[in-house]
Amino acid sequence: MSADTPAAIVIGSSAGAVQALSELLPRLPADYPVPILIVVHVPATPSGLTTLFSAKCAMKVVEPDDKEAIVPATIYFAPPGYHLLVEPGASIALSADEPVLFSRPSIDVLFESATDVFGAGLLALVLTGANEDGARGSAAIEARGGSVLVEDPATAYAAAMPAAALARCSSARALSLDAIADHLLRLGAP
Repeated sequence: MSADTPAAIVIGSSAGAVQALSELLPRLPADYPVPILIVVHVPATPSGLTTLFSAKCAMKVVEPDDKEAIVPATIYFAPPGYHLLVEPGASIALSADEPVLFSRPSIDVLFESATDVFGAGLLALVLTGANEDGARGSAAIEARGGSVLVEDPATAYAAAMPAAALARCSSARALSLDAIADHLLRLGAP
């Protein structure tokens, strides 16, 4: 694992998420050394995301249980209808608190709780989406020394979410999905 390898990666997306994540996650090897926590805005009914991505990905893909330990080489999708949070000691917390920006799960809730635990060791990806969820959380990650990458709004299915994150984070970099995938692979290289 390189010195630049983050402790964790958090990803937020909404409209167009399945297509964007399908370009990133299947490229990662089964032994990818970093846990990945993902919030996708989905209705509060079974989403099928874990089934879909388990079939596409070499990494383990789960919908976590409350208090589950966060471990490398695993992709965690927020369960529909629950906020996904990171607790001290790097474990999962699930919450049915009020929606944030009309969303539960909320990207901001994940990003803000994750930066409290991982600080400068956190990498956030803000992908396609049609609202501003993730911008406030991205700013919190930047303030703690973490890194923020956004899908290039010019090529995203829905530009509002990555554009909002770019507007709030002066250090955020906009990249194509292909360039983001290449960056993730470099981070996980020995």
